[in-house]
Amino acid sequence: MKQDMIVILDLGSERNTEIARAVRALGVYSEIHPHDITAEKLASLPNVKGLIVNGGPNHIVDGKEIFVSDEIYGAGIPVLAVAHDAAKTGEKIAQWPDKEEDICAVLKPFLFDTCKAEANWNMKNFVADQIELVKQQVGEKKVLLALSGGVDSSVVAALLIKAIGKNLTCVHVNHGLLRKGEPEQVVEVFRNQMNANLIYVDASDRFLGKLKDVSDPEQKRKIIGAEFIRVFEEEARKLEGIEFLAQGTIYPDIVESGTKTAKMVKSHHNVGGLPEDMQFKLVEPLYYLFKDEVRACGLELGLPDSMVYRQPFPGPGLGVRCLGAITRDRLEAVRESDAILREEFAAAGLDKKVWQYFTVVPDFKSVGVRDNARSFEYPVILRAVNTIDAMTASIEPLDWQVLNRITNRIIHEVKGVNRVCYDLTPKPTGTIEWE
Repeated sequence: MKQDMIVILDLGSERNTEIARAVRALGVYSEIHPHDITAEKLASLPNVKGLIVNGGPNHIVDGKEIFVSDEIYGAGIPVLAVAHDAAKTGEKIAQWPDKEEDICAVLKPFLFDTCKAEANWNMKNFVADQIELVKQQVGEKKVLLALSGGVDSSVVAALLIKAIGKNLTCVHVNHGLLRKGEPEQVVEVFRNQMNANLIYVDASDRFLGKLKDVSDPEQKRKIIGAEFIRVFEEEARKLEGIEFLAQGTIYPDIVESGTKTAKMVKSHHNVGGLPEDMQFKLVEPLYYLFKDEVRACGLELGLPDSMVYRQPFPGPGLGVRCLGAITRDRLEAVRESDAILREEFAAAGLDKKVWQYFTVVPDFKSVGVRDNARSFEYPVILRAVNTIDAMTASIEPLDWQVLNRITNRIIHEVKGVNRVCYDLTPKPTGTIEWE
């Protein structure tokens, strides 16, 4: 069943994602597109019932005011303009209300009375639509998927298996930046339990060699992203007929990597790190989903709860948690301290309460005392946050007994560490990850 769609045109608003989610909360699918979308592109989108021209403070780009073209207004699609000159439209509101329920009250008459949209946005319909779109895009050709074992790539794998079956080849790359025991777990779950067509590649030395002495976080992300593609290209050359690369790109990745009216927060390996000469065409069925929707999609596809609610993990892995230039001793300190944190959170029942939790090891040391002598070792920083869509995040208030137990284990079990800190910074101003 094709779902009706509302297209939100970004004319400098800082609330695009909030409005997109409000539209979906009312049961209508929504997508965000740039202000300079062409009439041809708009016409190619399925079942567009209405446009929201979403103005805002970022409507000046490179010193010039940006506009939506006349041909868009003349496309015969109902338009709701917000914080924008709406002389060419029949409707306008000055600005969005602050509360979600008030936003929905503004949207309801536009969606259902003006646009005549149907409230048919749900995961069952989304999955059916995406399976059909993937079949149309790929046909009988073959697809290569980077299967990290995280939520996003697992959901993509499940969706593509339903869409194209054995024409999907999954590649799990051990880049040396995975959590403790993770490569073994991925092989066990996907190859042995799910019977996926899985190729395992141990490229840890190769990645760490490329990252040697690289301290800039953006450069690290781009190196990791580019090297991933190179590994896939090498694996693809061993296979026949691979033309597509599937990715678990989701909407927060796109937002944080920068839009035409918003500056980049950080590039994501599957957005900003792709080489320009990449040989693959991309398949990204989760492109417009938020994180909570990705999980709902996974459940709809029949994935087990343990996989759908697995700890989020960045594409660059521990590479963005071993701050600055990566060294093997600090990388192991991150890996071991992260394992302790996960064990203790599970024991305290926090693993199902807290959305994301991990450790960070910075590239500096502090003075301490060990065995009655001066020590000069690394600190470990703990981070535990709660969020719905990864766009904002709050800090989990941990019990002191839990913090003390984690601290005691880390300083006694992790080599080269003499101090443990807890990060109390929400997003914003901090991002969820440190790099």
